[in-house]
Amino acid sequence: MEHSELNEQEQNRRDSLRAMQELGINPYPAEAFEVNITSLQIKEQYDSEQKNLQDIKIAGRIMTRRIMGAAAFIELQDEKGRIQVYIKRDEICQGEDKTLYNTVFKKLLDIGDIIGIKGFAFITQTGELSIHAKEMKVLSKSLRVLPIVKEKEDQIYDAFSDPELRYRMRYVDLIVNPAVRDTFVKRSKIINTMRNFFNDHEYLEVETPILQPIPGGANARPFISHHNALDIPLYLRIANELYLKRLIVGGFTGVYEFAKDFRNEGMDRTHNPEFTVLEIYVAYKDYFWMMEFVEKMIENVAVALHNKTQLTLGDKEIEFKAPYRRLPMLDAIKEYAKVDVAGMSEDELRSVCEKINVPVTKSMGYGKMIDAIFGEYCEHHLIQPTFITDYPVETSPLTKRHRTNPSLTERFELFVNGKELANAYSELNDPIDQLERFQDQIRLKDKGDDEAMFIDMDFVRALEYGMPPTSGMGIGIDRLTMFMTNSPSIQDVLFFPQMRPENL
Repeated sequence: MEHSELNEQEQNRRDSLRAMQELGINPYPAEAFEVNITSLQIKEQYDSEQKNLQDIKIAGRIMTRRIMGAAAFIELQDEKGRIQVYIKRDEICQGEDKTLYNTVFKKLLDIGDIIGIKGFAFITQTGELSIHAKEMKVLSKSLRVLPIVKEKEDQIYDAFSDPELRYRMRYVDLIVNPAVRDTFVKRSKIINTMRNFFNDHEYLEVETPILQPIPGGANARPFISHHNALDIPLYLRIANELYLKRLIVGGFTGVYEFAKDFRNEGMDRTHNPEFTVLEIYVAYKDYFWMMEFVEKMIENVAVALHNKTQLTLGDKEIEFKAPYRRLPMLDAIKEYAKVDVAGMSEDELRSVCEKINVPVTKSMGYGKMIDAIFGEYCEHHLIQPTFITDYPVETSPLTKRHRTNPSLTERFELFVNGKELANAYSELNDPIDQLERFQDQIRLKDKGDDEAMFIDMDFVRALEYGMPPTSGMGIGIDRLTMFMTNSPSIQDVLFFPQMRPENL
């Protein structure tokens, strides 16, 4: 950035930077600063009677400061919170040289600068736990002005609350909005709780390719790239399902992966083109077993985060305690759309869609129309956790046919607050049926369905070697985090959500 583009405050900070350097102070020192305690640990461990914590080494960002002649109070913020620091000129300066305090601290340091403090804990005359500084070191000069939140008479002023700025400059958001950090700490705890749950069952965590020659495992539009050395197109994976099932063929009983998937589709409050999903596959199980497994896992996550299973989500109270309601898809349509579509032909179903004002196109087959009716009339009613089961074959090309109704499949999706959270199957392990389903997908693609699946002949070959009966499940980590942290937008639970390019 040219100096002509700087505002007055930014120019002043750069002038302060040069002034420090002229005094022989490196504003960005290379040597480490040893930290031996956090602000939270001081608050938890200090005993005013024992007067412990007499050798504190702490580092953080200056968030406020009050200078009173030869002394000052600052508020220092580290990863765990904020704590007050008392600085006295004659104690942090050596001998007759008062430059460190009179010039550097009073004139050249700003809110947002990062410093190291050595000192001891004490209680001020006003009863506030503080650090009495004995030494101070400049660790990093901030050249931008923080949007510091101000409070007066319980009113908040100058809050850094604009979503566009918060998502684009997450680093600033994390500094000035402490609750944001808590959301991401909980996200990490969600993943670790799930990982421990799977490991307790002795399932193996694995990694599968992100760049794939065939984008398989889901109905979605992929991102396309090109590999120069092989001179072939490659796709960012839309799902890791087919590779994980190859590992079941190879003899593993249970495998799982926390994966980054990519779908070249729309963006809204619940969708980002890059997202995190957990997929797990367990041999010798079916979708009934998986429903019990999933509800126990989610209940476990809720308790780990909140020590309870009833959580607030917007203006609703959601009960995550198992068991969850199980409702076949066609029964849901009958209950909420007031039409019985069981046994209808494609033409009959198209007429029903027109009658109940569900938009359809010529490229939509029976399964897509069922899905459209369900989306229009049913999803928004599914507030409490509900397993919607038994989907049409056409929209479930990787799923075993239902054991009592071959026009349906043994599939469920878990819905919470009107949104899909998890998707699971009794996995199709008949290679002949699988190839026919893939071929049906190609016919749908020819009709104009750009989300229809590709044929993966290597996966078919793997099934021909024999895959045991298996149940698999995928769950969106971003959406689960939204539910578990009462976050209204997926952008709130992603450190760096996708944004339009910014003109800097």
